[in-house]
Amino acid sequence: MILKVRDLSCGYGARTVLQGVNFEVAEQEVVGIIGPNGSGKTTLLRAITRIVKPFQGQISFRGRDIYQVGFQELARNVAVVSQNLPGGFVRLEDFVLLGRTPYFHTFQFSENTNDIEVGKKAMELTDLWKLKDSFLEELSGGERQLASIARALCQEPDLLILDEPTAHLDITHQVVILDLIKRLNRTLGLTVIMVLHDLNLAGEYCDRLILLKNGQIYKDGSPPEVLTYQTIEEVYRTVVVVTKNPVSGNPYVVLVSEEERQKAKKSG
Repeated sequence: MILKVRDLSCGYGARTVLQGVNFEVAEQEVVGIIGPNGSGKTTLLRAITRIVKPFQGQISFRGRDIYQVGFQELARNVAVVSQNLPGGFVRLEDFVLLGRTPYFHTFQFSENTNDIEVGKKAMELTDLWKLKDSFLEELSGGERQLASIARALCQEPDLLILDEPTAHLDITHQVVILDLIKRLNRTLGLTVIMVLHDLNLAGEYCDRLILLKNGQIYKDGSPPEVLTYQTIEEVYRTVVVVTKNPVSGNPYVVLVSEEERQKAKKSG
């Protein structure tokens, strides 16, 4: 196992957000964290990445407590892509190369030949090499999200953590981003943990889903095991129909509007 979370409770100040959370993530697995707003999804990622310190419990990376792993070592193994898109008048290549910082030696203040080569590979993997001299402000939202992923790849991590990587993107860029993540998982052997709001994207791209409700794990399993209409209606408090994607066979969630519910009641 690359990651183990045991009896995790954490939050902010005196407020507990997560309580009694237990799960494991296997090497090369793609795990989606889903749940309603306020269920603790982002807090869980912050705990895994040491931004939020647990009140109790333990998080282990390859058998070691993450608080016993040095910052530089952790940054070489775990990369994070936040939901905030990068901006500013910074060249794309310079931004991506920031991912090489954990590899700098004492008194090294700029990238060496190997760093630049790693950065080039990351930009080629994300199809950004042609834009390397562009400023971040000149890029679209989808391109800036790809830039964040390229910077994370520059860290040459084994575990990639993403917080809502498709937020604010149109369906074209949602598919581009998630296809890329899946491809990186398959070709580079990356383990992936990502928070997703869209249940259909989660069901289509993740090997496993962890569904949070009120700061606890409500269900943990494969997409067909988690994305049932009973479970979704219980957790999200809304009526849905769950069918199958006609191409992949993965679960597909269809929303039912109030108007249609009223029509069904009258006809029934």
